[in-house]
Amino acid sequence: GDTIFALSSGHGRCGVAVIRTSGPGSRGALQSLTGHPPLPPPRVLALRRIRDPATAETLDRGLRCSHPAGPQSFTGEDCAELHVHGGPAVVSGVLRALGRLPGLRPAEPGEFTRRAFRRGKLDLTAAEGLGDLVRAETEAQRRQALRQMEGELGRLYQRWSQTLTQALAHLEAYIDFSEDDNVEEGVLSQGEAGRAVGGAGCSVPAVPPTAMSPRSVPAVDATVQALGQEIGAHLQDGRRGELLRGGVHAVIAGPPNVGKSSLLNLLCQRPAAIVSPVAGTTRDVVEVALNVGGYPLVLSDTAGLRDATDPVEQEGVSRARDRLRQADLVLAVLDAAAVPTEPAGLGAALGSLLPPATTPCILVLNKADLLRGGKGALRDTCAQGTPLPPATLLSCKTGEGLDRLLELLARQLAQLCGDPLAGSPSLTQSRHSLHLGDCVAALAQYGRERQRDLGLAAEQLRLARRHLGLITGHVGAEDILDIIFRDFCVGK
Repeated sequence: GDTIFALSSGHGRCGVAVIRTSGPGSRGALQSLTGHPPLPPPRVLALRRIRDPATAETLDRGLRCSHPAGPQSFTGEDCAELHVHGGPAVVSGVLRALGRLPGLRPAEPGEFTRRAFRRGKLDLTAAEGLGDLVRAETEAQRRQALRQMEGELGRLYQRWSQTLTQALAHLEAYIDFSEDDNVEEGVLSQGEAGRAVGGAGCSVPAVPPTAMSPRSVPAVDATVQALGQEIGAHLQDGRRGELLRGGVHAVIAGPPNVGKSSLLNLLCQRPAAIVSPVAGTTRDVVEVALNVGGYPLVLSDTAGLRDATDPVEQEGVSRARDRLRQADLVLAVLDAAAVPTEPAGLGAALGSLLPPATTPCILVLNKADLLRGGKGALRDTCAQGTPLPPATLLSCKTGEGLDRLLELLARQLAQLCGDPLAGSPSLTQSRHSLHLGDCVAALAQYGRERQRDLGLAAEQLRLARRHLGLITGHVGAEDILDIIFRDFCVGK
């Protein structure tokens, strides 16, 4: 019942700062700071003098606006906003004045969004999308976060939850009332019942009316099987949403002194790593975040891969190999002047550097400016493709080939992250994957339990539904009873 307030715009000097309140005391707080005349109509900005109620001192001249509780309020509660000049002194003065009013307190981190969730304004996936939108640094991240914040992912999970709720309601109704005259013996096997259980978007085959027995529930079985396949396909997305949200982790790997640190500096356009002609200069991992073609890239420069004798360099090489095992993408760098020009020899050189793996790779042949002969043959080899990974010639010294490398990088990132606006919304959080995996496991267990005990099978559906509810924050038991009474008219 208390009223919270906080600075909603960014910290630091700015032209306009927005201070927001939410709770039953919002209108009173706005009236206390802006005085008379009365508040303007809801969602209308009005210019007023803002005063400290304790001292009557003028703090600023700014805009005030109120948002009554309801569907057009962000939190679902009474809200108010003050738009003031963004100087630190003005902002702190207004915040102090609000803090002295009875019933008002500073908001905790995320508390506005938490109140919106509690009042049903958005589910957990939409709240996560809002947080991702605030933190988005690339266009692709913005598109994905906006799509999630607008509820597409939540609606998909809610549809699955409703499908499970319907299936569980039919199953429990049969278990509880199968001997009652109000529930026909074959109701769960009717094609119409099967379609009702599946719900929109879930392809459930029509089942002809047959006599039901406790060990034959074909309509529910078809629903559970179809739903398990749909969720399983959703999980097999190559972590696209998670990669886009957190950034694709790429590792620059190669022998010592082939220009790995120079490549890092060239891509980030600053001296992020020390460059030296002495082999083994890089000992630790140097990491930078980049925006390549609208996709987030976290790029790591690592120690040269070789059999080192120095203990410090050995640790650097060990860390480099650890990063390689965790990488989403590898930029393998070789000296263009020291590699064979034919595909087989170049492939062997790459294979001696990196173990066979399924991690996507781009082959960068650096020091192209030192090539005197065979440049055309090496360029033809790079353009050949399979069995070699995408490859390009590059000179970190002159910048030759940088555009081609950026093109290859953008293409690989697009393949890894996908188009955030195409198809079904992608998983963006590891917790989504965990709960969906548990949901699929429960659906699979349902099939095994149904052969032995329908009650235990129903418990697996209940568990699967709970895991879906934990993703969106919607976990309830009354929904099942509502559907039972609505669909089967028990006790009528």
